[in-house]
Amino acid sequence: MSKYNDFLEQKVMPVAARVGAQRHLLALRDGLIATMPFMIIGSLFLILANFPINGYAEWMSSIFGAGWKNSLNYPVDATYNIMSLIAAFAVAYRLAESYKVDKLSAGTISVSAFLLTTPFNFLFKAAGAKDAVMVTGALSKAFLSSKGLFVALLIAIISTEIYRWFVQKEIIIKMPDGVPPTVGKSFAALIPGFAVILLVWGVRLLVETTSYGTINGLVTTILGDPLKMVGLTLGGSLVAEFFVTLLWGAGLHGTNIVKSVMEPIWLSASGDNAAAYQAGQHLPHVATMQFWDNFIHIGGTGVTFGLVLAMLIFSRSKQMKSLSRLSIAPAIFNINEPVIFGLPIMLNPLMIIPFIITSLVVVIVTFIAMNFGWVALPTGIAVPWTTPPIIAGYLASGGHISGAVMNVVNIFISFLIYTPFFRIYDKAKKREEEGLTN
Repeated sequence: MSKYNDFLEQKVMPVAARVGAQRHLLALRDGLIATMPFMIIGSLFLILANFPINGYAEWMSSIFGAGWKNSLNYPVDATYNIMSLIAAFAVAYRLAESYKVDKLSAGTISVSAFLLTTPFNFLFKAAGAKDAVMVTGALSKAFLSSKGLFVALLIAIISTEIYRWFVQKEIIIKMPDGVPPTVGKSFAALIPGFAVILLVWGVRLLVETTSYGTINGLVTTILGDPLKMVGLTLGGSLVAEFFVTLLWGAGLHGTNIVKSVMEPIWLSASGDNAAAYQAGQHLPHVATMQFWDNFIHIGGTGVTFGLVLAMLIFSRSKQMKSLSRLSIAPAIFNINEPVIFGLPIMLNPLMIIPFIITSLVVVIVTFIAMNFGWVALPTGIAVPWTTPPIIAGYLASGGHISGAVMNVVNIFISFLIYTPFFRIYDKAKKREEEGLTN
């Protein structure tokens, strides 16, 4: 056991700590978090437009007319479906913040450059129309939503790196001392902003001469599709979850570290499912952000809700009895730091075993159940990760009872796997307490 702890401390923790502190990954993580309030707001309207009750649509039509659903989609388009636009600003803002250069200038330059990558001509097919028509001089909301997310993130990082290089090299327009700071910062952004726009414009013109057609087409083909093929498969999901639990076991925030790499893929998949759900089409992805937040990490990372139940039922030591009572309320809202650091699971060779195994088994069972159509897929509705289980599964699946049942099954699996390991650990704690009192 000591060799295992030494391996975690000496080999795993230093590497993971460096990855977790990498400024670009931190900027991606924090920038994408900024999109979440808008996704949740949009999801509320998405639920209202597709409320899972028989007769609901007819009732709404009788009150608000046949176009009631389109009216509810307006807020969705203004919140959920501009996630890429928000990310372009927020990621650049956070990256500039880490470099201690003007955050607002970096964010606005990034947004301008991102819009420059977006096609202004696209085919559009109206509902019920026979043929698609070419729309010119307008932005497609698809590229502002999940379809443009990878481009938005790349542009945010590249444009901010260019901006901070110019600023740090002082290749900027400097205003006299008497000029207000805000005006000075605006003029300081002129040269780096021009360089970014010139570069992106040149790349766009170059790409338009190729078979890719657009920068979005290029990035999606070269980067987006391969990442999705790996990250959205069962194998990719197992690898991601293994590292999440391994890092937590080493005392690091595995969720944040892995999500900084995988979140763009999962969020993009959520956006694809939400767009399909909004249009009444087949949902394309299993492994979305809601798959992890609302079906896998029940009680927190490691599916520890079942562990807390086992603690409540089987605890014999005073320490574990007290911890179980302290842990149940946070576990209901998927917060498990009391268990990870109080049991502890961190650097505990015995409890790390079920911590990893439970997560992998739940990923396999849930993925297969959804892939074969036994459980409704996550619709892309952004249900907050703190939503209690059963309610979370019901909402994330678009109001299907199978989603709630899947939550119950995963809790049961967690309970079965954790129980024997916990009882061994609890007996050891009981013997320790008896030894101290003798």
